[in-house]
Amino acid sequence: MTAALSDDLKKLLDTPVFVTIATIQPDGSPQLSPVWVKRDGDDVLISTTVGRRKEKNLRRDPRVTVLVQPFDAPYTYAEIRGEATLTTEGGQELINELSRKYTGKDYADFNPASGEDAERVVVRVTPRKVVGRV
Repeated sequence: MTAALSDDLKKLLDTPVFVTIATIQPDGSPQLSPVWVKRDGDDVLISTTVGRRKEKNLRRDPRVTVLVQPFDAPYTYAEIRGEATLTTEGGQELINELSRKYTGKDYADFNPASGEDAERVVVRVTPRKVVGRV
């Protein structure tokens, strides 16, 4: 069963707000990463690369939590709990779109060393439950 995002949360996710994604390590402990984010309907899209810890964790166990907490309103937050699906299709396009949203530049211009990165992965988080104050 999927959950809907509130209109206020959608508006927040459409801004350059940083979020933290939590995945589950092989030993069951949490692994956290601050990331850029995009919304697609009620789904949340995040970019990573093949071989990164969060990508490995999500391929093994797709359960995920995304914490949205604006730096200028720390008591306003939302926890989006759900499941992730991963694909490399559209990976380069997503990182460029996110980079323009957050930095105003294509990713290669923002991070010139990115040419050395592994293949890009689109992480699509489908909400199962949303809690918080947004």
